[in-house]
Amino acid sequence: MPPGRPPRQADIARIAGVSQATVSVVLGGNRAGVRMADETRRRVLEVAEDLGYVPHPVATRLASARTNMIGLYTFRTTFPTDVADSYYPILVGVEEAAASLGQDLVLFTGTTGGGTHSAAAIRRVRIADGCLFFGRHVPGEPIARLVDSGFPLVYIGRRHELAGRIPYVGADYVTASADLVTSLHDLGHRTIRYVRENDDAPPSADREHGVRRAAPDAVLTRLEHGTLPVDTVRGWVRDGVTAIVVEETDTGAAYTAVRRALDAAGLSTPDDVSLAVLGRPPTPDGGVTGFEVPFRAMGGQAVHLLVDLITEQETVPQRLLRCPPVAGRTAGAAPKRS
Repeated sequence: MPPGRPPRQADIARIAGVSQATVSVVLGGNRAGVRMADETRRRVLEVAEDLGYVPHPVATRLASARTNMIGLYTFRTTFPTDVADSYYPILVGVEEAAASLGQDLVLFTGTTGGGTHSAAAIRRVRIADGCLFFGRHVPGEPIARLVDSGFPLVYIGRRHELAGRIPYVGADYVTASADLVTSLHDLGHRTIRYVRENDDAPPSADREHGVRRAAPDAVLTRLEHGTLPVDTVRGWVRDGVTAIVVEETDTGAAYTAVRRALDAAGLSTPDDVSLAVLGRPPTPDGGVTGFEVPFRAMGGQAVHLLVDLITEQETVPQRLLRCPPVAGRTAGAAPKRS
């Protein structure tokens, strides 16, 4: 065997003194029940172990239709490896579940030189048994082709595209957002300002739906450029706003803009105005009122759902997980103003 080249079945056959067909039968688990001496089987397995033979994943897929590999594809430019990143716990949950189920993970970057995700890049996920996807948007045509072909896939995060045919595990942002705004109402807040980014991804739409359910009259402000003028915040408080509710996204732009504007205006929370985040802030500040997004559980359950789809188990293909409330210290009773 030439140095540097991985061992092949032909190498095992030559060293074990058997045919390559025999090696293939043994390493394939002898599914056809071919009669064979135990000594022959042991010799083939021992030689394979000594050589460090690993089956080629594509060849294994062709032979058994299973590789025990699942893909993970993100529509961000890079995978979120910073522990402070909101997507990081998703990866932790995915890895834990994959390991517990005996699945290998294949990370697909998918980007071309221009930072875009082409249909050809997305098609490459077919080398795995199935694939997990996450990111705020769905590239319709290539994902539709995968769904139409029956390729198992699961989005991490609720998706409504393709007439609701995309399997997903997401967070119940609607209920959590409504509950958070209701808690502000119970504290006496009647004039609430809602701040969100200028983006219509499903997580943003779900949060707004929840806010509208609990406070139909809440005034919405969309941040066009990720900034909020200090005079705007002062004007809100002067006009009677007692609570500001802020959308959470993976960028954290809305929360950061509001927090900077409040600090620059010299306004304190909750004495001057209450502040609540529809999720958790992009900083490790445990004192902010909001709710916990179960990212880790979403990642883990997405793996379990994907494996169920791959193995054709009876399952519910779309799941929403509860978001537990976080009391925090930035929301309190509405201040009494004359």
